[in-house]
Amino acid sequence: MIILHGNSASPYVRKVLAVLALKSLPYEQTQQMPFSKDAEFQKISPLGKIPALQDGDLTICDSTVICEYLEDAYPDVAVYPQNIKDKAKARWLEELSGSRVTELASGIFFQRFMRPMAFKQEPDEELVSKIINKQLPPILDYLESQVPAEGFIFGSLTLADISLVSPFINAGYANYQVDAERWPRFSAFMQRVKAHEVMSPLLAKEAKMMGM
Repeated sequence: MIILHGNSASPYVRKVLAVLALKSLPYEQTQQMPFSKDAEFQKISPLGKIPALQDGDLTICDSTVICEYLEDAYPDVAVYPQNIKDKAKARWLEELSGSRVTELASGIFFQRFMRPMAFKQEPDEELVSKIINKQLPPILDYLESQVPAEGFIFGSLTLADISLVSPFINAGYANYQVDAERWPRFSAFMQRVKAHEVMSPLLAKEAKMMGM
């Protein structure tokens, strides 16, 4: 049995949950928080990060490594394109999403959601404004050029689509929405990904867990 460790609201955990759902793989999940200093979890994830995955006698960490393993071990439903150049592009978009996009979206989420809810602190709206008005727009300009007017990037839904949208789901919990007038293509693309038959139930379950 596959066991996934990590809180569903993490954009990195969400990626893995989506892959498990696309591949129709049965699994168990522990809603593990990152950096909890849980001694047992640190045996599984020595850096204390999420997600971590156990599959039989294999234990691995990092969402990209996990997704690549699931693709290799359970190839019947592909979550990466098969063409070599398309696969390279998909990996680049996944890397961009997991680094800069998540960094910026998580900044909004932390300030507007985590600080008031978890720490009873006021958000730093000056920092949020800098992210929204200065740092995100060049990234969104690029993403606007990368997504199709209809459908998904490589035809059917793949990990590249999921990875690009996942960080913005967290920003949405903090009342940030991509400006549909300025970035109409990416905004519509996000809605298609979230409405996909695999993604929609995951997001509904997650929103209920978050009390949204």
